[in-house]
Amino acid sequence: MQLIHFSEAGQSRIGIKTERGFLNAAKAAAALSLPVPSYIDDVLKDPEQAAQLDAILAQADTLTDPAYYVSLDEATFLPVLSRPGKILCIGKNYAAHVAETKSEAPKKPLVFSKFTSALAAHKENIPIPAGTDKVDYEVELVAVIGKKAYCVSPEEALEHVAGYTIGNDVTARDWQKGSPQWVLGKSPDKFAPLGPVYVTADELDPTHLDISLKLNGEVRQNSNTKHLIFDIATIISYISQHFALKPGDIIFTGTPDGVILGYPEDEQAWLKPGDVIESSIEGIGTLVNNFC
Repeated sequence: MQLIHFSEAGQSRIGIKTERGFLNAAKAAAALSLPVPSYIDDVLKDPEQAAQLDAILAQADTLTDPAYYVSLDEATFLPVLSRPGKILCIGKNYAAHVAETKSEAPKKPLVFSKFTSALAAHKENIPIPAGTDKVDYEVELVAVIGKKAYCVSPEEALEHVAGYTIGNDVTARDWQKGSPQWVLGKSPDKFAPLGPVYVTADELDPTHLDISLKLNGEVRQNSNTKHLIFDIATIISYISQHFALKPGDIIFTGTPDGVILGYPEDEQAWLKPGDVIESSIEGIGTLVNNFC
């Protein structure tokens, strides 16, 4: 299943991908006299609400009127996950990215976090905060937890993943380097855009997905998730030895090489107002954000 999260008349809505496009679940539910969830987060946490989406999708072929479907060009997107309990991130998780930053590869997953106030949506503008002039991009595959994971083995870890989406771990490099803790550089408002689509785990093999990023149409990052130093199963198992992962938690799994920080110092042209980032992952789509 593939889902989007959007706003309609100020209300949270879910769109479900069908052969005709993304079905507006709320409009479909009204026509079918069925209950409907409003947040993908709730679908992950509540089996009853997940079943509600399944019931709507099962009758989607009876809804042929275009009015039941979402125009992706006109939709006001919301972050795919709007209420995660935890936003966790893994640093230095592609060997080529480690090399370009002239740092040492971690022996264990390097875990840090972002605040929920950093969430942003597909097509949402990302403000560059006053006080920093070294804002960078990082396209990442984001894993979404669907079942509590505590002290799980790598072999069983993927059973706890509900699905995947695209994230951009936007970073103020000067603020990141100004403290041994990265949170100040990683958590400014809107520095964690997500979307545009959430894809359930049964539709993707996370171990072999092309991942890329364009800045103003120019390819800057281009790799594949097969190059992750610590794969997703290892990441989840490792984190779960320290605290429980719960449904709705999200994990940014690391970025490949090509970030601005990796360029020679005299070639580092940091993000500025008007820049457009396109973050793409095979099987999910493209997350677009403008900086302002």
